[in-house]
Amino acid sequence: MIPVKGHEGQKVAVLGLGRSGLATARALQAGGAEPLLWDDSPEARAKAEAEGFSCTDLTRAGAFDGVKALITSPGIPHLYPTPNKVIARALEAGIPVDNDIGLFFRSFAGPEWDDFDITPKVVCITGSNGKSTTTALIHHILEVAGRPTQMAGNIGTGVLSIDPAQDGEVVVLELSSYQTDLARALTPDVAVFTNLSPDHLDRHAGMGGYFAAKRRLFAEGGPDRAVVGVDETEGRFLANQLSEGPQDDRVIRISSGQKLDEFGWSVFARKGFLAEWRRGKQVASIDLREVAGLPGAHNHQNACAAYAACRSLGIGPKLIEAAFHSFAGLPHRSQLVGERAGVRFINDSKATNVDSAAKALQAFPKIRWIAGGMGKDGGIAGLVPYLGSVVKAYLIGHSARDFALQIGDTPHEICETMAQAVARAAAEAEPGEVVLLAPAAASFDQYPNFEKRGEDFAAQVAVVVKG
Repeated sequence: MIPVKGHEGQKVAVLGLGRSGLATARALQAGGAEPLLWDDSPEARAKAEAEGFSCTDLTRAGAFDGVKALITSPGIPHLYPTPNKVIARALEAGIPVDNDIGLFFRSFAGPEWDDFDITPKVVCITGSNGKSTTTALIHHILEVAGRPTQMAGNIGTGVLSIDPAQDGEVVVLELSSYQTDLARALTPDVAVFTNLSPDHLDRHAGMGGYFAAKRRLFAEGGPDRAVVGVDETEGRFLANQLSEGPQDDRVIRISSGQKLDEFGWSVFARKGFLAEWRRGKQVASIDLREVAGLPGAHNHQNACAAYAACRSLGIGPKLIEAAFHSFAGLPHRSQLVGERAGVRFINDSKATNVDSAAKALQAFPKIRWIAGGMGKDGGIAGLVPYLGSVVKAYLIGHSARDFALQIGDTPHEICETMAQAVARAAAEAEPGEVVLLAPAAASFDQYPNFEKRGEDFAAQVAVVVKG
């Protein structure tokens, strides 16, 4: 646990008692603050009270008397589409509103660091797609390199639940736009921007607000090194703002598809090969085509981001290459879950929108595609340009029939359930083909979350693989 500093003897309100909220309450208490907790859910309040915390109805008059700050969970709107009523009252009263990320950056460093031989560092990853894979890959490379490391944030552990830093440790944090938008302190040593595509637009009042939330990690954070994906206009703009010119190697530009050989420091992947260039010269190259845990151009971009971040930490190319080959990938993200008679079964249940599904569809040459669920605004018409590799689609869930009308001449079958879709795809698949779950839709019509959907896919695959 990281005890929170700066609130000793003060009342601090905590709104939202999920994983990050309870971790924040514990860390505040450990730092000598008096946390006042609230959640609209009686079950969440009961869980907090069972730990000995005091719950205070922050919606009532006078609830903020004597309170010095309000710490809110990332899922609670603080500005758009409208502020939560508790946050609105704090804003009206002038009470600082923060989140656990801001508290972490204020509290992580301590006087014990003066005795360390190597100062601990924090690497932060943000962007629209690939954050989790890039975060996990950086963490994996550090472990292979023998560096002390912890991983937290939007993946796995809440930031205030990690252990205090060791000598030379690197903490790797995945940060969502919800987290970067509100944090009052952001001071990463290395910051990574993967890419940008439309998401959470209601929460940020459009693409401009969404990009601005991501940009805060760099503009407010002032990292020593910035790793920036430049395959979109926003990334090119960000890299331009952060650098003093093309040879400024404090910014490492990355790309999947572009050749970037005119900059001070760049890492890019083309035709399955990763290349590192510094001041006009290629200094390293890695063949990504046989890296099983990182299939497809989108994962090659993740590999470039992780490679660049780890090179900035002093890890050598050969060691990074070896770590790539031992990286198993993350569950529900281009995850190989089975193989039978030359047919591979890939679980990309995390592909819940058109952009992420498009990347999955470009990763394999011959695909039996399982898609569907609770369709999002606009449906999947945007995927039509990427369906050339699809041998046949097997459509499931609430939007199956709507999706069937949007995929043009692509052969398809309405299957309704995961079990039927997997069975039919497996029966028809030929050697060399891939049965790919990339739903391009939310899971809530049939599953509580994308993880459960992916687990069902894997379970059904196990049935057909065993025969």
